[in-house]
Amino acid sequence: MTAFRKPQIALTSKAAPFVIRAERAADVAVREALLDACFGETRHGRTCQRLRDGRAPAAGLALSAVREGNLVGTVQLWHVSAGGRPALVLGPLAVDPACRELGIGAALMHQALAAARARGHEAVILLGDAPYYARFGFSGEKTAELSLPGPFERDRLLAIEFQAGALDGAEGMIVPTGAPLSKRRSVRPLQAHAA
Repeated sequence: MTAFRKPQIALTSKAAPFVIRAERAADVAVREALLDACFGETRHGRTCQRLRDGRAPAAGLALSAVREGNLVGTVQLWHVSAGGRPALVLGPLAVDPACRELGIGAALMHQALAAARARGHEAVILLGDAPYYARFGFSGEKTAELSLPGPFERDRLLAIEFQAGALDGAEGMIVPTGAPLSKRRSVRPLQAHAA
């Protein structure tokens, strides 16, 4: 008779689990450092940043991925008007470069989209790589007549509808509509000080 043995699996640090939770006030400085590391310190001048400046993320839609006690991923969604239609803009989505290949980005996307849908939002727009975001249901089908307040590549403006027809006929500028960010929650980039 052949005895079956359970194979032993060596757990490495790469196998460490991660959790996704609501962003906390203590996450903000680490999140900003992560975004700088992923997108560069010039990220504040990007077109989509103009939709976020001075605004708070949509309620319940700022998420953090945490692994071994460290923040390793982030995503936020923001209220906008897409040519007069209410929607959310997703971004930025970032994952610590040392933790890529662990599925954190995909998990953040799934969680963020599920939370947005559960909160009754009808559409999400983003500016990103079409092949990556297509797997989550995003396409350029409903964004051809929309524009952003700055330069952008047309084929990177993507959307997903949770409610069929939510973006039908949407045309014109995408503008922020979210709540203003309270002064005490404002985050300013850290300045280097001469010694």
